Amino acid sequence: MEENIKPDIIQYKTKGTCCQMMFIAVVDNIIVDAEFVGGCHGNLQAVKALIKGAPIEEIIKRLEGIKCGDKPTSCPDQLSIALKNYIAEKTQCNTK
Repeated sequence: MEENIKPDIIQYKTKGTCCQMMFIAVVDNIIVDAEFVGGCHGNLQAVKALIKGAPIEEIIKRLEGIKCGDKPTSCPDQLSIALKNYIAEKTQCNTK
């Protein structure tokens, strides 16, 4: 990433998961970094490694609807929600 390009930072407070907060850095709709607070450290390190460099839309398709045990959601599902919210907010801002 070029040093003069400042990424958008998505801050998302999760609901219904062990991970309490997500921070996702995005440049031109590509995920460039992510940090997770709480949750299963090893699994979330894997998620971070797999999403870095990927387009937001692709990550949403891959992660949306994943459940954790008997919970109605999961950390990956919450990540997809955070990304969908970001796209919706960005679209709304661009139409004003």
